[in-house]
Amino acid sequence: MATIANISIDVTKIDKSKLIDGKDGRKYYNITFSLNDSPDQYGNNIQVWEGQSKEEREAKAQRNFLGNGRTVWTGESNKQNATVTKPVSNSNTESDLPF
Repeated sequence: MATIANISIDVTKIDKSKLIDGKDGRKYYNITFSLNDSPDQYGNNIQVWEGQSKEEREAKAQRNFLGNGRTVWTGESNKQNATVTKPVSNSNTESDLPF
């Protein structure tokens, strides 16, 4: 079963030291998300945080929460929500991100 979700993350919260150098000069950033069965008070059922190493997970290190979202379509039925989450615009954000 396929699922489509809209997710917004706060790019100012990205820990740039966790960017991974890939082949051909590409940069990668691991994230983890949780898809919950029921939405929160804002209609979001997805939480996104920075990926953690095995050592960080074992040490129970605090997660770096990046954002949230919601499922908009699953399988054959259209479950689009009436409201759409818009990313927060911040003109003071740093522009040295690799994307």
